[in-house]
Amino acid sequence: MAGFSINLLTLLALVLATGLIVDDAIVVLENAQRLQNEGLGRKASAVLGTRQVFFAVIATTAVLISVFVPISFLPSDAGRLFREFGFVLALAVLISSFVALSLVPALAAKMNLSTNDSRDGRLARFGGALNDRYGRMVRWSLDRPMLVILISVAAAAAAGLLYPTLSNEVVPEGDRGVLEVYATGPDGVGIAYMDGQMDAIEQVIEPLERSGVIRSTFSIVGRWDPNRIQVTAQLADWSDRDQSQAELVDSLRAPLERIPGSRISPRGRGTLDIGGGGGEQIEVALTGTDYDEIYRRARALADAIDTRSDMLANAEISYQPTQPQIALAVDRRRAAELGVDLEQLSVTLRAMVGGDEVVDLNVGDQALPILLTSETTTITSPSDLNNLYVRTTAGGLTPLSTIVSIKEEGVAAQLDRVAQRRAIEVTADITSGTIAEAVTEIRRLAEATGNPEADLILQGEAETLAETSNALLLTYGFALVIVFLVLVAQFESLTSALVILLTVPFALAAAVLALFLSGTSLNIYSQIGLVMLIGLMAKNGILIVEFADQLRLEGKSVREAAEEAATLRLRPIMMTLISTVVGAVPLIIATGAGAEARTSIGWVIFGGLGLAGVFTLFLTPVLYIVIAKFGKPRKADLTRLNRELDDAADGSPQTAGAH
Repeated sequence: MAGFSINLLTLLALVLATGLIVDDAIVVLENAQRLQNEGLGRKASAVLGTRQVFFAVIATTAVLISVFVPISFLPSDAGRLFREFGFVLALAVLISSFVALSLVPALAAKMNLSTNDSRDGRLARFGGALNDRYGRMVRWSLDRPMLVILISVAAAAAAGLLYPTLSNEVVPEGDRGVLEVYATGPDGVGIAYMDGQMDAIEQVIEPLERSGVIRSTFSIVGRWDPNRIQVTAQLADWSDRDQSQAELVDSLRAPLERIPGSRISPRGRGTLDIGGGGGEQIEVALTGTDYDEIYRRARALADAIDTRSDMLANAEISYQPTQPQIALAVDRRRAAELGVDLEQLSVTLRAMVGGDEVVDLNVGDQALPILLTSETTTITSPSDLNNLYVRTTAGGLTPLSTIVSIKEEGVAAQLDRVAQRRAIEVTADITSGTIAEAVTEIRRLAEATGNPEADLILQGEAETLAETSNALLLTYGFALVIVFLVLVAQFESLTSALVILLTVPFALAAAVLALFLSGTSLNIYSQIGLVMLIGLMAKNGILIVEFADQLRLEGKSVREAAEEAATLRLRPIMMTLISTVVGAVPLIIATGAGAEARTSIGWVIFGGLGLAGVFTLFLTPVLYIVIAKFGKPRKADLTRLNRELDDAADGSPQTAGAH
């Protein structure tokens, strides 16, 4: 219906949805089973159990959708990539809640879910012991609320200190089985020279072809310019080789750099080629008002990269004033004295050097250009231009050398502009570290060489990284605000919504710890996982807070409601927690091509939700007794309104006002 295809992102969403879509059914079924164990009939347990958790299921579904949908509207490349991811997850959660509130109660009403006869089982005894232990730990935590809060804040602060140490990149380094080699020779060289460079490159990669690591190569000499080479090598399947794509690039870098006469860079093709720069290169643009001054600063930066950096190497400048050019300076006074028309001079040069199109010959439905050219051997060197003759207005011929002077000079092949400013691009290979570390390094070198920060513009993947980071930070803020508004609307209470929202930062802190321990970088995939955690963490809090509000309406105190709600909701929370965490396990243990992306988001869900889920089982009831006492539970105002309406119907407004 939405026109989405089966691709990496939709499949990733479906894998994550496998653990999510059973959560609502678990909550409904567990509550119906609990009521059957208390002695209610099957139908009564199904109806009453569904009614008790109906609001919680609706609230969790609304929260998850409010988190997934903003992912689909991320700006820049990240939003376009994850539009399908967010909508698929949101739709899966919406359908799962409908099934949980319709089909699951119908099935529960037909089945005997009671487990009273199996209390002596080993698993039942373990579950009972675990529930008793958790109840004692919750009571201990509720007796010392400030201590629990301080420990939680300290853990979150520790994770905040670990956050800057995480590697930061746009996408994790992937293996698509494609290796590319780019070579740039001196300006002005011809195809024959670059053919020799191509032979040298092929000698370097020939051992990999003989061993079967490289299955085929496609080489282009003269790509875009005569002095450029591109080689595309298709690698063997990842299961048929011992070295990864990145390891092959590292092994080729040194021997290729030893080839004299050209700048040669090997690169690997990533899983998602966004940003245009490739994961092994960094590209910046230096801007200014004068190309000569910009080139001086670019040259200083390139020299610093080659001599003073352990992370960057093989710097290349887009502006090279070495393109050979022949300039003809016309002596206009002398030309006027000899009667030489400048237009006639232009026609002569065009015809003798490059050919001049004089007319089109129409043959049938085709137009064939007629070119006026010289013999192919007439102009072979700049000195041959002196042998040309130009016709004067009097009808005679005069040598070209009498009216022009010939000068050979070097100019830039192209003049770049970035953000409507004159600019020169500097590109360097990243030999170690991530793109974020390379950005820090090149800014340090730029400052050391007198390049102001205002004149340094990130390009390629470095620019994409900055845009994506800003977009995701904005998404975090929107997700938190939307979740809070949804919770306030659902609970009709600021305090209940605040209790749930305050547990979210601890989920993010746990995810940071999981990324640090697993060595996973902070990239688009792991950042999307962090956004998902906002909804998943709020889901656990809703189950406790909603039931605690129900108990308060029955007349229990805030402390009693928090303790009983946490104890009774332990089993569904743990079951939904386990289902979601286990659903992320296939992502963590994934191997092969593209596994880097799946591992990144898998560790965020597995580690973040696993650690924070257990941790907030104690933090949520503690926050509830601290904050919820300042507000009224949901339905309190509705109950009062119903009483007032009943009193008004009886004709006793004074009594209604007394309430």
